[in-house]
Amino acid sequence: MNSKLQPQTNYFGPFLTMVFLFLIVGFLTTANGQFQGPLKAAFLSDAGSLKNTLTTLVTFSWFLAYPVCGRLGSKWIECYGYKGTLIRGLMVMTIGLLLFFLSSWFTMHLPDAALQLNDHSIPGGFFIFLLGSFVVGASATILQVVINPYLTACNVKSTQAVQRLAIGGTANSVGTTIAPYFVSGIVFGGLALEEVKIQQLMVPFLVLAAVVFIIIFILLRLSLPDIKGTHHEMGEKLERSVWSFSHLAYGVVAIFFYVGCEVCIGTNINLYVSEDLGLDISVCTLMATLYWGGLLVGRLLGSTLSTIHPRVQLIFTTTMACLLVIMAMLTNNPWILVAVGLCHSIMWGAIFTLAVSKLGKYTSVASGVFMIGVVGGALLPLLQGLLADWMGHWRWSWSIVLFGELVMLFYALIGSKVRQSAL
Repeated sequence: MNSKLQPQTNYFGPFLTMVFLFLIVGFLTTANGQFQGPLKAAFLSDAGSLKNTLTTLVTFSWFLAYPVCGRLGSKWIECYGYKGTLIRGLMVMTIGLLLFFLSSWFTMHLPDAALQLNDHSIPGGFFIFLLGSFVVGASATILQVVINPYLTACNVKSTQAVQRLAIGGTANSVGTTIAPYFVSGIVFGGLALEEVKIQQLMVPFLVLAAVVFIIIFILLRLSLPDIKGTHHEMGEKLERSVWSFSHLAYGVVAIFFYVGCEVCIGTNINLYVSEDLGLDISVCTLMATLYWGGLLVGRLLGSTLSTIHPRVQLIFTTTMACLLVIMAMLTNNPWILVAVGLCHSIMWGAIFTLAVSKLGKYTSVASGVFMIGVVGGALLPLLQGLLADWMGHWRWSWSIVLFGELVMLFYALIGSKVRQSAL
């Protein structure tokens, strides 16, 4: 793929831009998940036995955007190029953040506007928050449809595709690592869950919307050259379906379980620790931070592994993750789950690199299709929440994560082999 790039083009500046945007995506993704506990306390105090299920809908709404909007991102690249698509994606993000603000305002001023389900009462503002979660998730989807193939294809001296994705993933992990403390320390000031108030959500979301608007303003003035050979031009007909590449199709399945497993631990561990083990919010925050911090450390290490094939990296990390999840369930020890973050750190980059290998002009379309698999981040945590409600505890619900790790191991061993090539 790199052989088709124009050698005189300097992609270092655009590369740094993509890395920074990856940080923004990671920050907002984790911040959204960290609102589960506070929202459960502030919005769902009268939701009765539906609390866990409704709480996981926050994450479900976010990741539902990936299969819905992934192809939209590919079409925007075809019509507006990479830069135009990034700007439009950030505009969508601003709208979503303003919806978060509106959810608080609505609940404060119309407290009686609620949905009654038997003995359960759900405020209308909660549903506005879910809509905002979907819209910001849609913007994250569109940004990643641009970021992933761009990092894979941009020709930066002395780097390989999997390294550039690892560096982007490192920035993503910086965002995910600081997000829990942003939510608990800045938004809620370290308060206990039962002391959280709806009005505390308003100002931080307005500030975030203003920051994204400034990013759009700066991006309009930056040079972001297109990369030929990574997407088809508008009106150009593709000879075959992107789904005909089996290593991509299996890659979508693998990323479904990867994102689902990552989010299950990153978000539901808070509920597991507070409900099953009775620990306070400071311990929940520490565990979430260490988990996402493990992804950061692992990705930093992964950015140096230029001589180890992505398939080998994926086999090793999925095997270790399986062993850790089994140990965590047998001992009922959430700290072992935290350690799985190290294993998850390089999985995204390894799976994406393997999935788009030798796809040429199908790469941008493949990136949009690839986003369909990210819906695992919506479905698996929700399924785990349902399972926890049914069992009355979270301990054995982590078997969902174990199954996902096994699916990814299968992809590394068999599904990732290239049987059809576009080059």
